[in-house]
Order: sequence, then structure tokens, then C-alpha cells
Amino acid sequence: MPPVLRVGLTGGIGSGKSTVARRLAERGAVLVDSDLVAREVVAAGTDGLAEIHAEFGGGVLDAGGSLNRPVLAATVFSDSRARERLNAIVHPRVRRRSEELIAAAPVDAVVVQDVPLLVEGGMAPLFPLVVVVHADVEERVRRLVTGRAMPEADARARIAAQAGDGARRAAADVWLDNSGGPDDLVRVVDALWSDRLLGFEENLRLRRPVRRGRPRLVEPDPGWTAQAARLTARVQAAAGRLGRGVAHIGSTSVPGLPAKDVIDLQLGVGSPADADAVAEALQDAGFPRLPGVDADNPKPAGRPWPKRLHGSADPARPVNLHVREVGSPGWRYALLFRDWLRADAAAHADYLAAKREAQARFADDPDSFRYGEAKEPWFDAAHPRSEAWATSTGWAPWSD
Repeated sequence: MPPVLRVGLTGGIGSGKSTVARRLAERGAVLVDSDLVAREVVAAGTDGLAEIHAEFGGGVLDAGGSLNRPVLAATVFSDSRARERLNAIVHPRVRRRSEELIAAAPVDAVVVQDVPLLVEGGMAPLFPLVVVVHADVEERVRRLVTGRAMPEADARARIAAQAGDGARRAAADVWLDNSGGPDDLVRVVDALWSDRLLGFEENLRLRRPVRRGRPRLVEPDPGWTAQAARLTARVQAAAGRLGRGVAHIGSTSVPGLPAKDVIDLQLGVGSPADADAVAEALQDAGFPRLPGVDADNPKPAGRPWPKRLHGSADPARPVNLHVREVGSPGWRYALLFRDWLRADAAAHADYLAAKREAQARFADDPDSFRYGEAKEPWFDAAHPRSEAWATSTGWAPWSD
């Protein structure tokens, strides 16, 4: 049975993450709050609390036998080894309890996991979608001081100890700006639920890739590189030991080249059997397999190159994930073609002209198939040129 859709929700202290979590729960999401789970697994009478007591001594308990959080915090705040010991006790229990809650969710649930340190813990690739709630630092300080009666110095110290905006943006599939009023945030969250999460959940459950749509070229998007990096990390995590490198390929990987708004990735594997073996994990991660696609298109020099093709379950981010054997002609050519277009301005211009001509001929094709087929003669003619460039430059396959 396919897993439920798991959405990672995070944001810095004072950003409004908890407000977003509550609204998603009101819309029907199953909320798994890591902070609440962390309290549950060390509550009075649990084996987690007993282990903390044994590790740190009786001073970490209050008069009623519950965890004295301020005392424990003071104990571990400035001692990295003590924090590591505490994390080794708490984190495995939080993971186990979270998985129990997720396993109990309905089959069509959207599970939102509220994880304050998702970015700091490098957990973003483990979720099919990551939502980051943002507010400017000064607004967050104001909220902490006025809403939580926190001293300003403490508020700034807490913010400084967490990941910065750059790291969070790199992890965010969805960036929710909560710098405005409450009504603005509710509208944005409701739109996210209706326009993206419900469709994503259904597609994931049904193993249904989003339609690629008509072949409409758009101007280069500076965000394509960052989006591809997030997807690459997700594919790598899903493939595990069977994966042998993920590369951003295709038109969106070539700077300055207009393209369809579809991210192409290539996952290298050791054999066709490995491509089949990893398919289930890729589907669970949000990349359903496209049935009936087992050879490359285009096929330079008329050679069929075996591959597996996966799409995306996310309605807002179409993806073509090509799974090919490392060292195969198709694997090599995808990397060569990308690097050649990056380096050769004439090839770049020629390919753009071929793309525009194909788009003009098949603008009404609902699934882009004839658009792709229309470019095959250009690829056949360009193949010797790309190989000549590879020979003259000493090019070798590389994944970046």
C-alpha cells in the first residue's frame, strides 16, 4: 500500500509555524508535532525519563517526579557532549512514536510533521514536500517579546542559534511568508491545501504522475537550479545504496535556455534490475513510474537506449526522472548533451530554434509527446557534433 503524503513543516522561532500547523489541521491534515511528541516520550513514568534520570542524575527531576526542563536545559546548553547524550535518548523515541502516529493515519491522509529543527537536522530530503514558514527577524523578535514575554536578548540569541534564511530557502519547496496579518496567512495556507496538497496526496496514493501538459516554452527561471537540487537530494535519499548519482539534465539545466517548466533529472543505477528494484522507493518519495516507457526518446542514430521513466505526483512541480544504467549510451548522452549546450553558443542557439519550431507545430498536443518526437531529427543530426566537441575538449561524464 502506498504511504500517506508526509509534509515537513518548519520555520524559525516566532515565524508562525504553529499557526500554519493549526490551520492545516483545521483543513483536515493529520498533525504530528515533534515538540509534543518529544514531551510525551519523556513524560513521568516513561522509560525515556528514566534513562534521562540515570544519565544526568536526580537534579533533572522536579518534586513531582517530572522532568525539570529548565535544569536539564542549563545542564546541556553549553555542553555539546551532554546534548549528544540527551539527543541519543530522546531522538530515537521521537522517531518511533512519530512513525506510530503516521501509521495510524487514514490511507488518504495528508500528514503534516511539525519539525522545528528539520533544516538543522538535514531531514528535508526525507519528505516529499517541505513547507517553510518565514517572517523577518525583527518581526519575530517583536512577537517573542510581546507575545511570549521573552527578554529581547534571549529572543535574538534563540533566533541566531537556528538555521538562517539561506539554509531554509534551500530546503523549502513552499516558502510561506508570514510577515503580514493573520488573514493573509490563512488565505495562503488554504490555497496551499486546496491547490497543491490535496492533489499531491491523491496522485501519490494512486501512483499517478502529473500530466506534462502542452509544450509551452517559458523564459529561463533562476529558481530551476535550486528546485533541481532539492529534488536531487530527495531522489538520492529514496534510491539509497542502489543509486549511483543524480544529475540535473535537460533544458532547465542549461543557463539561459528557454524551456518547458519541467525539471529533468537522471538517476544512475548499476543495472536494469536495480532500476526496477528502486522503483517502489521512488514512487513512495513522490515520483510515480510512467508505464510503458522503457526506451529513450530521442534515439540518436536510431539506437533504442533502455531506461525507466518516473514523473512527479506534485501538481505544482512537473518532473521527468530518467533512471539509466551508469555507463550506458543514454546515461552518457544526457550528460554530454547538457554540457555541450552549456559550452557551445552555436549549439545552444540551434537547439532553441528546433524547440521553437517543434512548439509551433504541436502547440495543441496535450501531453507533449509529438513535441518530443519532432525534435528527433535535430538530435540525430546534432549527435556527431556533440561527440566531436567531447573529443576536442577531452570531456568525460560528470554529474554536476
